[in-house]
Amino acid sequence: MTVAPHTGQIVESGGPAPAEPIEPIEPARHFTWRSEDDTAAFAGRLAAQPQLANAFVTLHGDLGAGKTTLVRHLLRALGVQGRIKSPTYAVVEPHDAPGLAPHPMVWHFDFYRFDDPREWEDAGFRDIFANPGLKLAEWPEKAAALTPPADLAIHIEAIDDTTRTITVHAHTADGRQMLQGL
Repeated sequence: MTVAPHTGQIVESGGPAPAEPIEPIEPARHFTWRSEDDTAAFAGRLAAQPQLANAFVTLHGDLGAGKTTLVRHLLRALGVQGRIKSPTYAVVEPHDAPGLAPHPMVWHFDFYRFDDPREWEDAGFRDIFANPGLKLAEWPEKAAALTPPADLAIHIEAIDDTTRTITVHAHTADGRQMLQGL
């Protein structure tokens, strides 16, 4: 069986043909951090976004770009006390964030050591993502397409020892609302 070429509407509808849907351009904002104080201020603004309580935020950048530093400032802004460890070896660190209502759980992932995206599935992370709470993921590309779409994707590029350029992309409606609040 062959497919006939499409030649348009067979029956006139009386009006003009509907326009082809246009894909919306993914919203993004750009920032420059000139010090760790700028990182902390950004984290404070992000922590103030109500949609963050059940968001998935991915963090992108080279080693040493400042992904974990941003997470530490964000967790402090959300009321996390005590030592905040990088999950590089543990892969995930849970935190109770009193400033994050109504779901105070934060899951900080670092997929850097993943060799195969199936490790995400084997580790049982699907259950974590199915429950409420904030999920933060460093090196999300190592989990490939197994994670849900990120509400926000934060790309950090180190310019020198103190300066970072940041691009934040919103991939969902909640992400777009958070991006407007930054």
